[in-house]
Amino acid sequence: MTLLCDAKTDGSFLVHHFLSFYLKANCKVCFVALVQSFSHYNIVGQKLGVSLTMARERGQLIFLEGLKSSVDVFFQAQEEPHPLQFLREASAGNLEPLYQFVREALRPVDDGEATWKCPVLLVDDLSVLLSLGLGAVAVLDFIHYCRATVCQELKGNVVALVHDSGDAEDEENNILLYGLSHQSHLILRAEGLATGFCKDVHGQLRILWRRPSKPTARQDQSLTYQYKIQDRSVSFFAKGMSPAVL
Repeated sequence: MTLLCDAKTDGSFLVHHFLSFYLKANCKVCFVALVQSFSHYNIVGQKLGVSLTMARERGQLIFLEGLKSSVDVFFQAQEEPHPLQFLREASAGNLEPLYQFVREALRPVDDGEATWKCPVLLVDDLSVLLSLGLGAVAVLDFIHYCRATVCQELKGNVVALVHDSGDAEDEENNILLYGLSHQSHLILRAEGLATGFCKDVHGQLRILWRRPSKPTARQDQSLTYQYKIQDRSVSFFAKGMSPAVL
């Protein structure tokens, strides 16, 4: 599992990177998009060299558009449980329909369709579920079942974005962040600069490799880079080594 985290900055560029990366790698992708519309991701994807429209048409990309689906949940009768059915429930907390959607989207099929490489679940972003009334435990349970299915059973990967509000009193968000960190093998944490805005350096990225299933293994490894987001790419460099500085 790969955890994407942002603190005092926008880490959505990491989501776009992994989406385009896995599509180019010919992987089957289930994208649970709770923040932006399909057209937004498609426009950014085209700048990165992929077409989400074509990927969806050929069955490589299964896209759940949270903004549009939420309207359907409220105003249209549903014959079967909707993936976002919890929005209509008095006590939000049941993410089983969403899990079943992910499981069905990524399960292997043998009906003459194209053979894709490893399945990938991409979620942007889990913090939205907290804002919609779900508890951190319910979200962690959802990710636990997704990991068991996608990572263990199907030998794929789970990539999820979560925000670090930096508020010690936001217990639910802290529980979610710490819980996901313990489950993750790779953590990418985008942070704003402590010195404030800079046009040549947009932030720094902390990369942490973990071994949650092997506590006796050698210690975790970490690296820190600074970055600048450009129109079609992101430039990374060591601290103090920005081309503008040199």
